[in-house]
Order: sequence, then C-alpha cells, then structure tokens
Amino acid sequence: MILLDGKKISQKIKINVKNNVNQLIKAKKRVPQLVVIIVGDDYASHIYVKNKIKACEECGIKGQVINFAETISQAEVIETIEKLNQNSTIDGILVQLPLAKHLNEFTILNKIAVNKDVDGLTSINAGKLLQGNNNAIVPCTVKGIIALLDAYNLSVRSKDIVIVNNSNIVGKPLAMLLSNLGATVTIANKMTNDLSLYLKTADIIVSAAGVHDLFDAKMVKEGVVIIDVAINTNKNQKLVGDVDFQAMKAKTKAITPVPGGVGPMTIAMLLENLMILYHQKSLITS
Repeated sequence: MILLDGKKISQKIKINVKNNVNQLIKAKKRVPQLVVIIVGDDYASHIYVKNKIKACEECGIKGQVINFAETISQAEVIETIEKLNQNSTIDGILVQLPLAKHLNEFTILNKIAVNKDVDGLTSINAGKLLQGNNNAIVPCTVKGIIALLDAYNLSVRSKDIVIVNNSNIVGKPLAMLLSNLGATVTIANKMTNDLSLYLKTADIIVSAAGVHDLFDAKMVKEGVVIIDVAINTNKNQKLVGDVDFQAMKAKTKAITPVPGGVGPMTIAMLLENLMILYHQKSLITS
C-alpha cells in the first residue's frame, strides 16, 4: 500500500516556489502578491485562510487578507474586487468559500479578472478547462489531486474513475481534467442510487462528499486507489475523511491520509497558480 503523502510532495513544490521568488528578489523585481477575501467568522474558513497566508510568507510571497463582516453587501464585495483588479501589484485574488447566503457566489467569482483568478473558478477558466485549453488556471484542489497522483507515478489514462462530488470546485472541473487526460469518469452525488454499483468497478475513487464512513472496503475492489478530499470531524473530535482509513488501507493500492493528503497539495497549487499568473503578467508588460 502506497501512502500518498501530500505533506511531503507539497513541501517540494513550495521549495520550488520559494526558489523562484528568491530569484525575483535577487533580480530586484516585484514580489508576487495574493489577496484573500473572506466573509464572516466561519472557523474552518479562517483556518484555511490562515494556512494559505502562512504558506505565502514561507515562500516570500506577500499575502493579504480582507475580512468582511457577515452582513457585507454584494455591491461592496464587488467594488473591492474591481479595485483589486485594477491594482497592478496584485497577482492573484481568491474569494474564500462558502460565502454568506445572501451573496451570489457565481456573480462574485466572475468579477475577478481572469488574469488574477488564482483559484481557477471563473467561467472563463472553467470554459478553457472544458475545451482542454492548456492555458486554463485549474482549481487548486483539482490540480493538487493530479499532481499527487503524478508524484507517485499513478497514471489516470484509460482508468475507470468515480468522483463522489459534483461541485464546481472539485467534482466538475476534476471530471473535465481527468477526461482530458484519457480517463473514463463517472460523477456520483447525493442523488446516486446504489453508490456501490459504481465504486466496486472503479480503479480510482475520489471522494469529497463530506460524509464520514460514506463507504467501506466491501464496496471497492482490490487494488483501488483512493483520494479522500473530505475533512470531517468524528465523534471523538478527530479530523477524518469520507473513508475509514484504517479499515480501507489493506485493500488499496494507494490512499491519501486525512489530514496530510489533498489539503497540503491544495495550498501548494495555490502558490504555483499565483506564480503562473505573475509570470504571465510579466510577459505581457515586459
């Protein structure tokens, strides 16, 4: 059984980013800058943002957080994004999800300039990904999953893959990217009848349902690869994924731990995407 150690692989990526930033500093060039917008006081969201800013600082990247109260109006959020779009020193803008219920996620995300869409969630980047355009900025979690598989030489080509998630952040963009890479993809969701029917033939399962013990070892085949994206809290207040790691690992070819699997890779890909946007801008302005 291969443990897909996202923490270890992400460290290698962060070292590459840090070396890139150090080269910019030596050349007396502007340091890349990320701005994260967060609305409200959701504890988990603030932890995620804290970790993102910490990773920026570790790599020499400027990280800024704009924290709005839960009652902020949509017009005020959009006004802030439009100002950031016009600021030439800002390379990436990230809106931390989920947003407050009175805010329209689709409208707000699509106000981010495509050349600053560090999380790849605008309709333009989604369209590029759908078309197989290599210039698409891929959502960080999706990109992290592929990078983790690549790091362990686990090919997706010609594999049967089941994704238990149909969100715009994970399921849909991941399905598009995997399809572009030659996989046969099934997207399952909460409306799927008899999930085990699909799981038992899958070569790779990506689960991001947010439901602990969603499926067990009896529902998957021997030698399956499991990517557990979810972060849940069990009855003992311990962080767990969708899968019972201890029960499942004996049957798998490879599996991600939770925490320490996809989470660190998501942050590493955020930094990598930011550097891509920075260098794209430099090519245009040079």
